[in-house]
Amino acid sequence: MWREKKTRPEVAPNVEPVAPPPPPYMETPMNETTSKVVSTTPASQRHTLLGQTVVLRGELSANEDLLIEGQFDGTLALEDHCLTVGAEGQVKAEIRARQVVILGTITGKIVAREKVEIRRSGRLMGDLMAGAVAIEEGAYFKGSIDILREEAQEGSRSTPPQSASETKAQVHSGK
Repeated sequence: MWREKKTRPEVAPNVEPVAPPPPPYMETPMNETTSKVVSTTPASQRHTLLGQTVVLRGELSANEDLLIEGQFDGTLALEDHCLTVGAEGQVKAEIRARQVVILGTITGKIVAREKVEIRRSGRLMGDLMAGAVAIEEGAYFKGSIDILREEAQEGSRSTPPQSASETKAQVHSGK
């Protein structure tokens, strides 16, 4: 009898399988559901968040930016940093900061070396002293504004200037 010789199936010599080309990349924009808080500080700087369920009373000082989404009552000192009060944030305080952005509610006195921004959803009841002030249409503000001139800002960070170089304005607006 003849013996049948078993043969091995032929294999292609060292051929790698080829993957099909990827589908074309399509980007679909998403609708924005939350408001953006844009900071001009580098991403490497530190920041702290007080969440929506946080209720804090007392004195708070920090060497980093602060976002308050909860409630705070007392004194805030962020001399070289930015305070942002989120849309749900409620603050009753005397505030000293480089910059303050208001999307929620603040009652009290604000001293900001550079700028105070009151956004559309923001409410401020109290006096503010700052190098610049921006009040978005629809925002609520009741109090007085002292605009600090550059020479007054450089002269004193810890005590508000009481010189002729200030511009005073009384502003009352509401919905």
